Amino acid sequence: MDYQVKSIRTFIGAKDYQESRNFYKELGYEEVVLFHNMCLFRVNENLAFYLQDYYVKNWIDNSMVFLEVDDVEKCHDDVKNRGLHKKYDKVRLSEIKTLEWGREFFLHDPCGVLWHFGEFKK
Repeated sequence: MDYQVKSIRTFIGAKDYQESRNFYKELGYEEVVLFHNMCLFRVNENLAFYLQDYYVKNWIDNSMVFLEVDDVEKCHDDVKNRGLHKKYDKVRLSEIKTLEWGREFFLHDPCGVLWHFGEFKK
């Protein structure tokens, strides 16, 4: 390529758009409203994803996002301490698993999107 790539962003859907918006704000992500049915959530300055008021069960049930972190234990503690898995009926939080490539835990959002939070072996 003879051009610079600046970002890559996924689109995820929501069964209950307002509930998902609240969930991601409470997870600590910054919301930027783009349209009445779509917003951008910034994880940090360079990482973001689009949340849309659109739901197809088969699509959502097969949606996964991997977020690499530098310290999976600190990340897990942060997510756990926010208590979202207790506040939202369908949100599920796993414990950290150690695998051959590194460590990760899982978080299902309110409509079922599966987030992998992982730290690769150094």
